[in-house]
Amino acid sequence: MSTETNVGIPAQGGPSPTRQQQSLGTEGARNLATTTKSAPQMQGISPRWLLRMLPWVQVSAGTYRVNRRLRYSVGRGRVSFVQTGAEVRIVPPSLREVPVLRGFDDDAVLEELAGRFVQRDFSVGEVLVTAGTPIAEVFIIAHGKLDRLATGKYGEEAVLGSLADGDHLGDEALRQEGGAWPYTVKAATAGTALVLSWPDFQELADRSEALQLQIMEYLAGFQQAQNKHGEAQIGLSAGHQGEYELPGAFVDYELKPREYELSVAQTVLKVHSRVADLYNQPMNQTEHQLRLTIEALRERQEHELINNPEFGLLRNAEYDQRIQTHSGPPTPDDMDELLSRRRSTKMFLAHPRAIAAFGRECNRRGLYPGTVDVQGRAVTAWRGVPVFPCNKIPVLGGGTSSIIALRTGEDNQGVIGLHQTGIPDEYQPSLSVRFMGIDEKAVISYLVSAYYSAAILVPDAIGVLENVDVARRRD
Repeated sequence: MSTETNVGIPAQGGPSPTRQQQSLGTEGARNLATTTKSAPQMQGISPRWLLRMLPWVQVSAGTYRVNRRLRYSVGRGRVSFVQTGAEVRIVPPSLREVPVLRGFDDDAVLEELAGRFVQRDFSVGEVLVTAGTPIAEVFIIAHGKLDRLATGKYGEEAVLGSLADGDHLGDEALRQEGGAWPYTVKAATAGTALVLSWPDFQELADRSEALQLQIMEYLAGFQQAQNKHGEAQIGLSAGHQGEYELPGAFVDYELKPREYELSVAQTVLKVHSRVADLYNQPMNQTEHQLRLTIEALRERQEHELINNPEFGLLRNAEYDQRIQTHSGPPTPDDMDELLSRRRSTKMFLAHPRAIAAFGRECNRRGLYPGTVDVQGRAVTAWRGVPVFPCNKIPVLGGGTSSIIALRTGEDNQGVIGLHQTGIPDEYQPSLSVRFMGIDEKAVISYLVSAYYSAAILVPDAIGVLENVDVARRRD
């Protein structure tokens, strides 16, 4: 008697068996088919507008020297601090950012001077300085925001400017005999200042011959004829008649101009020879490994152009070219003030969150920012100047960021990018890919190097709107 059962015929009175597969499944079919695939994708690629819009200058010698007219007034910088709990102390070497101490090399005196500052906390609305009173103290702002106020032409209160973390005031008393405060300083936020009384400073100066010489050298610069930018004056005459004796003139240069050396971003790309030999179809493995590596290098290059302490745009903008927001978020008024501080502004750079915050402020006022066409793309613009997104501009823990305004080009005395083309094994302009050999594990190595830097030709080529509040506020 046969024991075979009919496949697919259910037994009477029993449960129905699982339905049998009638054709070849997709999993099996894929073993005989070629898939359609994309090239390797990378989420970290950004538009990199700064790299695209900067004029790049060939630096054949590897170093670019910025020659300028002689300047007597040294730009101001930012003092740094160390915080331990509620106690705030000055980092002594950072006192060299105060103009009178620029270049001062006696660390022991700076250490003692930093120790003489007294911490003073202030609250919102507190008046720290009153216009017309004698300048008796030096203030260095550790944290918070202060407004400099004066009486306007028609008796109204006018805001001359704002001071924030690391800023200082009161050192101008060195240039004024019996000087008085020309403005009132009022706290816009709560914060902390470090204060030094003039008697304490004078007592230290009387004991330190090196500090006395430093002060004399500083004051000597202000006794020289100079224009409003602090540059050595060029003698000119206009509107005269007859045989008027014309003034002699020459243009003096800085004796120690700043030099920018090309920086480098490098990595070693490694590809196993077995992968390169056997798995190169339909896509070249080495080519795509290199493509993504270069994308990462270019992202790091833009980050360094913004944040590098030696040549980065944020760190090298001068104190006089930094302004504070009026109320926190970036308003049209803030953008107008940033724009008005330089001629021929070519672009703004802002974090995407800062651009969104600016859009919200425009919406509040019923304004609509325009757009301009840049390389075939519609870009948000303010007063006809494009506002490019740049995610390399940091957003700090408190939800604040910065907006940068740039004038660009050598002919325009602006900001320029520096690179060197024609280098050995060049793969892209100023980027080389060098074969380094195959090791004992059959791994092929390539050295990928990108050379770059940036130079600010004159101080007002760049301006920064600081402490931009990018947090979304509830109405």
